[in-house]
Amino acid sequence: MSRTTTRGLRIKKRKGEKIIMMTAYDCLFARIVDQADIDIILVGDSLGNVVQGRDTTLPVTLDEMIYHTAIVSRSTQNAMVVADMPFMSFQISPEDALRNAGRVMKESGAEAVKLEGGIPMAETIARLTTAGIPVMGHVGLTPQSVHQLGGYRVQGKKQKAAERLIADACAVQDAGAFGVVLECVPADLSARVTGKLKIPTIGIGAGIHCDGQVLVLYDLLGLTGPESPKFVKRYAELGSAAAEALGLFVEEVRSEKYPGDEHSY
Repeated sequence: MSRTTTRGLRIKKRKGEKIIMMTAYDCLFARIVDQADIDIILVGDSLGNVVQGRDTTLPVTLDEMIYHTAIVSRSTQNAMVVADMPFMSFQISPEDALRNAGRVMKESGAEAVKLEGGIPMAETIARLTTAGIPVMGHVGLTPQSVHQLGGYRVQGKKQKAAERLIADACAVQDAGAFGVVLECVPADLSARVTGKLKIPTIGIGAGIHCDGQVLVLYDLLGLTGPESPKFVKRYAELGSAAAEALGLFVEEVRSEKYPGDEHSY
């Protein structure tokens, strides 16, 4: 089985087949995700939250993204691997973005990069795609702009904001992006954007009408604590299961039930 390609994603959109994207940041989970018929693995800068324990994604560095993406790339065979461009690695200038995205592609083995922003990032996206670097866009709630946005809030609820978001998505497409993430966008607006674009839309908190869906793996598995955003469905509760297993281990060691004869040489 060959890796998912940008051409394959366009075909899926034309056929109306849903696209599945999931995050991964390490070897173990990358292999599990890759075997689950996932189309795209996103090495997200969300690793700042779920791996590094930070409040935002802003502190994540380019070197850290390359490190984690390289692990995922060499641990997978089927899914397309997309690496997030971290904060201030692409906003300064198109040439700076090209230099940094080139590093990501050369050093990590990723098949594409993702960067946040609409109309203001169109020139940068065009510069990268012209150089042969596939780009996934990201509009709506853009976590790297959390302080400017005033928090993690739904975007495009009012008419002017909705029209601005549509214009952002169209600009990303016209600049050459092969797909675009729509984050925290009302479902009816996502439907309008998806119907308007020829490239696939991947939703996260953006309703059912997108061409595909993405979640943070740790949220889906119930590893991020009891509270989750509204759009997250927890398909397992591995955090509580792990806590229970560790508690049992502690109890058995202290009571000298482990290791038993069957665990000894």
